[in-house]
Amino acid sequence: MPDGTSSQIAGAIGGTDADQRAAHDRIGAEFIGLLGADRVILDPLRLLAYGTDASFYRLVPRVVVKVDTEREITAVLAACRRDRLPVTFRAAGTSLSGQAVTDSVLIVLGEGWNRMVVERDGKLIRLQPGVLGADANRRLATHARKIGPDPASIDSAKIGGIAANNSSGMCCGTSDNSYKTLVSMRLLLADGTLVDTGDAASLVRFSASHGVLLERLAELGRATKANKELAARIRAKFAIKNTTGYSINALVDFEEPVDILQHLMIGSEGTLGFIAEITYRTVPDHAHKASALLLFPDIGEACRAVALLKPAPVSAVELMDRAALRSVEDKPGMPAEIRGLADGVTALLVETRAEDVGGLDANIAAIATVLAGVTTLGPAVFTSRADEFGKLWKIRKGLFPAVGAVRKAGTTVIIEDVAFRIEDLAAATLDLQALFAKHGYHEAIIFGHALDGNLHFVFTQDFAIDSEVERYAAFMDDVCKLVVETYDGSLKAEHGTGRNMAPFVEMEWGRDAYALMREIKSLLDPLGILNPGVILNDDPKAHLRDLKPMPKADPLVDTCIECGFCERMCPSAGLTLTPRQRIVGWREISRLADEGGDTARETELRTLYDYQGLETCAACGLCATACPVEIETGMLTKALRGRRQSPARRRIAALAARHFGT
Repeated sequence: MPDGTSSQIAGAIGGTDADQRAAHDRIGAEFIGLLGADRVILDPLRLLAYGTDASFYRLVPRVVVKVDTEREITAVLAACRRDRLPVTFRAAGTSLSGQAVTDSVLIVLGEGWNRMVVERDGKLIRLQPGVLGADANRRLATHARKIGPDPASIDSAKIGGIAANNSSGMCCGTSDNSYKTLVSMRLLLADGTLVDTGDAASLVRFSASHGVLLERLAELGRATKANKELAARIRAKFAIKNTTGYSINALVDFEEPVDILQHLMIGSEGTLGFIAEITYRTVPDHAHKASALLLFPDIGEACRAVALLKPAPVSAVELMDRAALRSVEDKPGMPAEIRGLADGVTALLVETRAEDVGGLDANIAAIATVLAGVTTLGPAVFTSRADEFGKLWKIRKGLFPAVGAVRKAGTTVIIEDVAFRIEDLAAATLDLQALFAKHGYHEAIIFGHALDGNLHFVFTQDFAIDSEVERYAAFMDDVCKLVVETYDGSLKAEHGTGRNMAPFVEMEWGRDAYALMREIKSLLDPLGILNPGVILNDDPKAHLRDLKPMPKADPLVDTCIECGFCERMCPSAGLTLTPRQRIVGWREISRLADEGGDTARETELRTLYDYQGLETCAACGLCATACPVEIETGMLTKALRGRRQSPARRRIAALAARHFGT
């Protein structure tokens, strides 16, 4: 099976680039006949806009198609399979590793994928992939339950992406993620077969039609369990957070091939099939909670506390290094105690939850007993008051925006995601800090979910300069060696492999496990059309290709990190462009204007932008309420509307404004 980017796959199985363009033109016209012109995107501005997700990669699709039903997505996939055109599925586009972009056919979930069904008094919930994670939790709130996965993007991320990336966050760890809380799913395979693993009749039909596939999965499971060394390695690797490669723990965790199949789909990033519905076992959502900010003299003492807190009644323990604290200490509303700390000071933000006040008090007492054995820079003072509680968590929530908002215009903010065993956490953190210094990333900060040994590090990067790309490449090579060779950790803990870590999957897992992953891909996607280049990629430089430009556009929006958190707020999102997409479009227009040489494309994009970017923006300011760097895209819209008016029109508008209502 060939590997590479979508364009490499297309060229390998469908002729020249010109042939592929013609094939995409034909299939675009076919989709219009199938779904109508309003759900097929072919114009260059919106294609560009959909070439962006929250990662630092860009691939511009040739066709974007919005599907609303299983029947529609089955028909679209059948046409792509017939013509051997690669397809990528997208829910919210908030993923960070490049798994939701393509230069072929992008299938976007429309408004028909929002069904939620709560079952067994909230113990189970059945969700379609277009449901926002936060909406699922709102539906479950009356039952004092929630879904297990808790990514930081849960207000904007959709269930399809949460499951396909096996996303997690501060609390769910490795015990309550999608893999562990999956009950059943409806899934669409690459060959067009739809199977519901929670429906007995569907399973009977599937066993009859796909017995060979199921038997091969069972054989892989038996062979993997029989290979004691490999089985032990798989169990050890998944004892900490790991989203590098496929969820091959399914081969050692389950006997039934259907169970293996559906758990392989978790974390597969749309490369093995499409999850049309998922049923989760929910987890308790305790209403009573308290938090404390603990300061330690150094990273070693902080990580010693983490090891002691692991069995304690804590729901979250967030680690923040001194650089992270420094990045927010002068922001409004920050606690005074984080200012002026010595270098090396490390913070732990600890949360505990309980069903009632008595349980909460008991938890706090138990935690205090544990902490008596470590050195802190002050007492552990827990608070359950909402205002004080919120102020503490404002520290943690402000870290990523603190770097993103102050970066140099034209640069990208990158958040990486690794995991180590807790006993290695202190040394690994110091080693990461040493790599920042070695490669000149002096603004880099570290924070993370300490109970899981999961560290995020944030830094800024200029991809417009070749020497800067080389610096990034050297840095990431060193990071991978550190994580894999020194600590045998996870190169991706919760953000998914994507394009970003695809070249390093074999490095982390070794030859035998990687061969298993390749066979799984070939077994379930023999044509290689499902999100090619993601998770498995033979190109050792794939993580350095298709890097997204971030040109200066306007000071009003230059700090935009293109995370997509704004999109759920925008009233025109389903009509034309979202706030993120408006910024993407204006950045490209600005780049073309600055560089010159392609006036035809600039003129075409400007013409399209007049309606899609300006006339349909309500300039309501709602986008700013969800933006981590507080951008109001409507301000850009108003500024651009003003610039496109002639002086005479502006004078008339001003006169009308002065006399309005008189």
